[in-house]
Amino acid sequence: MPHPPHQSLQAAAVQSLQTRPAAVPKPRVAAREEEDGPWHTEAVCRRDEAGLFFAPSKEPTAARLAREEAAKRVCARCPVMVACREHALLQPEPYGVWGGLTAAERRVVLGRRRRRAAELLPGTAGPVAAAG
Repeated sequence: MPHPPHQSLQAAAVQSLQTRPAAVPKPRVAAREEEDGPWHTEAVCRRDEAGLFFAPSKEPTAARLAREEAAKRVCARCPVMVACREHALLQPEPYGVWGGLTAAERRVVLGRRRRRAAELLPGTAGPVAAAG
């Protein structure tokens, strides 16, 4: 008795997959990564203690401020500081010092960017209308 048509089509498909190599799409990589590798491989902080960039639990304010300033000094001499900062803003990274900015400073930058983008949108009357 002959096989139903759907079974022969299924067998042909399996045969086709077994005899030809699978087409695997190339993973998407940012342009910078294709040229030089990931930006973070050049980061100065890779050689420093990670604890400098992230707060321990229940850290006293004075200790936190001193630690953040030390982390910012490391960032200031980093060749990829701008790329690091943009990464932290685009993610957005909620903790730590990234690209010379603390989490609170990044929230301020993001707020400014949102306000600027809203002001540039057509059809908005500006910040006065938004305050309403």
